[in-house]
Amino acid sequence: MKNFILSLAGLYGLLAGSSATCQITKADYTRAESFYRKNISKKIFHLEVQPHWLTDGSGFWYQTNTREGEQYYKVSIPGYQRTLAFDHQKLAQGLAGITGKTITAQSLSIRDLEWKSATQIIFQVESRRYEADLQTYQIVSAPATPKTSREENRITSPDGNWVTFTKDHNMYLQSTKGGEPIALTKDGYDNYAYGEYLSWDDILVGECQARPVHLTASWSPDSKKIMTQILDVRNARKMHLLDWSVDSLYRPRVLSYYRGSPGDTNIVHMIPVVFDVATRKMAKVAVPPLPYFIWNSLRWSQKGDYLYGLYHHRGYKQMDVIKVDPATGKVTLMWAEINETFVEGMDFRLLEEHGFALLTSERTGWNQLYKLDWTTGKLSALTNGAFVVKQIVEVDEKQKLIYFTAAGKEKGANPYFDFLYQISFDGNNLKLLTPEIAHHEVVLSPEKNFFVDNYSSATQPTVSVLRDLHTGNLLSRIDSADIKDLLATGWYFPEVFEAVARDGKTPIYGAMWKPTHFNKKTQYPIIDYSYTGPQTNVFPNSFKKAVFTWNQPLAEMGFIVMSVDGLGSAGRSKAFHNWSYRKLGYGLADHVLAIQQLGQRYKWVDTSRVGIFGHSAGGYDAAHALMQFPECYKVAVSQSADHDHRMEKDWWPEMYMGWPVDSAYHLQSNVTMAPRLKGKLLLIHGGIDENVNPSATFKLSEALIKANKNFDLLIIPSAHHGYPEAYSRYVDHKRWNFFIHHLLHQEPKDDINE
Repeated sequence: MKNFILSLAGLYGLLAGSSATCQITKADYTRAESFYRKNISKKIFHLEVQPHWLTDGSGFWYQTNTREGEQYYKVSIPGYQRTLAFDHQKLAQGLAGITGKTITAQSLSIRDLEWKSATQIIFQVESRRYEADLQTYQIVSAPATPKTSREENRITSPDGNWVTFTKDHNMYLQSTKGGEPIALTKDGYDNYAYGEYLSWDDILVGECQARPVHLTASWSPDSKKIMTQILDVRNARKMHLLDWSVDSLYRPRVLSYYRGSPGDTNIVHMIPVVFDVATRKMAKVAVPPLPYFIWNSLRWSQKGDYLYGLYHHRGYKQMDVIKVDPATGKVTLMWAEINETFVEGMDFRLLEEHGFALLTSERTGWNQLYKLDWTTGKLSALTNGAFVVKQIVEVDEKQKLIYFTAAGKEKGANPYFDFLYQISFDGNNLKLLTPEIAHHEVVLSPEKNFFVDNYSSATQPTVSVLRDLHTGNLLSRIDSADIKDLLATGWYFPEVFEAVARDGKTPIYGAMWKPTHFNKKTQYPIIDYSYTGPQTNVFPNSFKKAVFTWNQPLAEMGFIVMSVDGLGSAGRSKAFHNWSYRKLGYGLADHVLAIQQLGQRYKWVDTSRVGIFGHSAGGYDAAHALMQFPECYKVAVSQSADHDHRMEKDWWPEMYMGWPVDSAYHLQSNVTMAPRLKGKLLLIHGGIDENVNPSATFKLSEALIKANKNFDLLIIPSAHHGYPEAYSRYVDHKRWNFFIHHLLHQEPKDDINE
């Protein structure tokens, strides 16, 4: 009997050992922190090429991290040869001489570099500008960059005869030759202001502080008219914050800012208007006042005889291409993009000399490129197929060529890889310019002859090449990422995977990050790093996204960390995207399926121990997971989350949850679902977060308390939506420790627990 008991004990230990991980030590935290972006950046050299094209067309320069420190290179055209842009040692010596500071070739830290000529450069170090002769390396102080009239809150007309400005919230005109200012309006005041706009960053200290004045105005090319707007805040309500972070104060400061919530009517509005310089008369553009979160996009035609732009209707189900008569404000509808769910956006360019506009539309179910006849309003397709046009990158009007990026067209390529294409104005001669099966990030030369192509993937370091823009031919391999030091740490590329979505047929894509001490004979808890916000996707399509992430540090603590894009996220077909409409609370359904499929595929994935964390919309996901999908998720860390979309900023929920506000908001709120919470939850929020007001986290906390639910709460008093570096390490450790305690069932061993 005794031997039988011992045998059972041994068997239990063997089974338990298959899912056990080593005991957490302080060394694990040090290793995890070594994968912070600021640390891992020091182990990657020649990551990418961001070209700064020279004005004379002779090439470009770029800056990159090398084994010898930050270095500056120059690539010549023609010739395509890469050389050091200057002698770093001599420049450092010259700078040390003029500044009196210790400066080395490895720590130049220069900014705003400009080539004045082939042998002269201008640059900035700290707050001062210098000019260097690259033949003698003599360095002298250079004059500061002159301020523009716009920076002085005055905008000069194209002919130089007039300036316009605001004073006491009214619009003024003044001759540059002198004379008294001419008041174009007299009825403006602080809540009904001419020529002003509201900045996202306008945070008011106290209820009585005046709103900052920001001038916005656009002169017609013929200097005869001014397009601007009226900023109407008469009925607008504010959001509030209590700031406890000022060390010298012993009571909180009240912070306020203008920000409406979904469905609000008492919000800031903008009314586009046009002033005639000769008659001093004002014409209002005949569109409903724009909610402050739908910007005025009107711009002048080349001759100034009309205005044109996009008008996004509130509720986001219609976007209009409009033409405006500046004399009367009359609006002509040129094209309307209408959808039963939402119209997220439109890439739009008017080519006046050719008589048409380019725009993108999802009218076929896939975002494609179209040509809009500017006289007849007829729309004709330039591209067609089951792929997504991402962006109009450039238009060469002389050669009658359009350059655009698209994803999902190339056979065998991940649908999140972007490629660059060329097509003629008539829709013929579609050409792929970036053939490698990878994600391509491109920068075109101003002359539209060349482009730099940085291509990579989650499992391929960046390769940087120079190509001919007309043919796509490879001209030179400029640089390639050196990751030998990174690989020496034990880091390896995340594992990309494919799963099947909830419809039983659609492939979805994700990636898994493993600890550097990964052992396939061990079972690991899996943690879902989630962000199901429909405006984006999280799949690491580039090497940068794969390596600069929160996921690897967390994985080092003994977890598999996963990110996946389910139905409803961006970057695929319109039908794929529509799954999220009015159903943001169901975005994790495909994540649950992906976790189950990974558990079936890999023995080292333990689907009985599943965690989730996320920030902002991902924070909503994390808390929601323990309410909507508790059979899968057991532990959640929710950061800076919009727990109830009725408390969010207007635009985001109104686009994806619908407008007007209805019961869908109530039924999918974490606050109303609080009694359904199961599992372990940590809530984190910045105390002065003006993006996602912390009131949502407080409201959820209240609901959880009333429902007698246990949870943890961390408020960072001086943090906005992101967490400053002084606090980010603390937050990281709290997140890691929460998962260590509740998924690994170990006690944390770091310094914040001593």
